[in-house]
Amino acid sequence: MGILVTGASRGIGRAIARAFAEKGDRVAVHYATNREDAEQTLDGLPGSGHGLVQGDLSAPEVAQRVADEAEALVGGVDVLVNNAAYAPSAAAAHPVAEVSYADWQRIWRRMVEVNVLGTANVTFCVTRHMIGRDAVGRVVNIGSRGAFKGEPDFPAYGASKAALHSLGQSLAVALAPHGIAVTSVAPGFTATDRVAAKIDGASGESPFGRVGTPEEVAAAVLYLASADATWASGAILDLNGASHLRL
Repeated sequence: MGILVTGASRGIGRAIARAFAEKGDRVAVHYATNREDAEQTLDGLPGSGHGLVQGDLSAPEVAQRVADEAEALVGGVDVLVNNAAYAPSAAAAHPVAEVSYADWQRIWRRMVEVNVLGTANVTFCVTRHMIGRDAVGRVVNIGSRGAFKGEPDFPAYGASKAALHSLGQSLAVALAPHGIAVTSVAPGFTATDRVAAKIDGASGESPFGRVGTPEEVAAAVLYLASADATWASGAILDLNGASHLRL
C-alpha cells in the first residue's frame, strides 16, 4: 500500500513511517523544514519505494502539492496519517494570565492554521484522490489527550486537537459511502526527543509508572489503518496508560 505520514521527520511520525515500511508498504515521508531529520527517517526505512515530500501544510496550495506529490511517489496514497502539528514548546506557551495579546493571537493563529486547517486541507486533497481511484482508503489522525484533559499553558493546542477529533468523526460519516474509514488516536505524554527533558517528571502521570513510546502509538495506527479496523471508523482511541480517563 501507499502511505503518507505528515510530520514524519522524527518522533511519533518517524515511528509510524517505520512501522508501515516494516510491513512492506511504500511511505511518503512528509516534513515542513527539517530536511536532515527527514532524511534520517527515510534512510532508516526498510524496503523500497519510499521518498520525501516537503511543505508547510498551513498554506492551502502547499497542502494540495504535498498530496499530489505523495500520490505520484507511492503509486496512490491508501493510508493518510495526519501527524504534522505545531506542538507545545517553550516558545509556543501562551497562558492567558501571562502572555501578551499579540503573542496570544499569533500562537493561536499558527496552531489553527497547521493543526486544523492544514490537516483538513491535506485530508481533502488525499481523500479526493482515493475517491477518484475508487480506493478503500484509511485516514488516521494523531490527536492528543490534551483535547480532553485540558492544556492550561497551551490552550490553542488543546482546542486544535479537539477540533481534529471532531473533524475525524465528521469525515468518518461523510467518507464511509466511499469505503474510506477515518479514525483518531489521542496519545498522552510520549517519549520523544522533543520532550526528553520532561520524561522523568511525567512518569508519575500513569499508574504504570512510565510514559508512552512512539512505537506504541505506531502500533495503534497500524491497527486502525488495517482492514480489520473498518468498523472502528469514527472512533477516538485513548493511548495514555490510564493517566486520564474520560466518560
